[in-house]
Amino acid sequence: MSDCNPVHTPVDTTGKLSATAGDLLSDATQFRSLAGALQYLTFTCPNISYAVQQVCMHMHSPRTSHFNALKRILRYVKGTISMGLHLLRSPISSLIAYTDADWAGCPDTRRSTSGYCVFLGDNLLSWSSKRQTTISRSSAEAEYRGVANAVAELCWIRNLLLELCCPIKRASMVYCDNVSAIFMSGNPIQHQRTKHIELDIHFVRDKVQTGQIRVLHVPSRYQLADIFTKGLPRVLFQDFRSSLSICDPPP
Repeated sequence: MSDCNPVHTPVDTTGKLSATAGDLLSDATQFRSLAGALQYLTFTCPNISYAVQQVCMHMHSPRTSHFNALKRILRYVKGTISMGLHLLRSPISSLIAYTDADWAGCPDTRRSTSGYCVFLGDNLLSWSSKRQTTISRSSAEAEYRGVANAVAELCWIRNLLLELCCPIKRASMVYCDNVSAIFMSGNPIQHQRTKHIELDIHFVRDKVQTGQIRVLHVPSRYQLADIFTKGLPRVLFQDFRSSLSICDPPP
């Protein structure tokens, strides 16, 4: 793949990977080795996290379609081999998270994929792209589970900064593009349709009431966490990639 033609995005937006599409690989060793190596690359290239997560879900029984998806990631890496995550000197007075979920996006299990990214000041500090462990019965439930994951990460970072004698004094912002999930985080009334996610609701609501967290709405056009939950068109992908401070090194 050293002489391959590069592509502009790591994921094909035309469809999702299925566990049964294509023929089984006769030898899965190379596939697993490459997928494992790409997992290490996500430590400095968060923009391929979703693509790598989708490929790694099929480690146990890889097929030709999965191997083609993996080679597309390599083609993307070929064209952006000099890019990486940049950390710059910045105030640490604010802690902000963006969270999103792709409801029932898995074609085989209908589980949702949730993702978040956390900024400390102007720097991207933490990120995640992960398939949820249970099936969500509505988009609001899938989004709210994603909010709960982001809030848990924020609480861990806030406690860590407190131990380092650099406490965050203002509330941490969580930006979500689902209005129903935002209402559930602040509404004290427990509705019948949300009892099955009661633990997540109480956890987030408790942090909101104590003033540590605020859950706010952001338009989908500015939802940076989209890059961790789904394949995006070229222009939008490159815009979000730039917002995550993933760029070429300075001259």
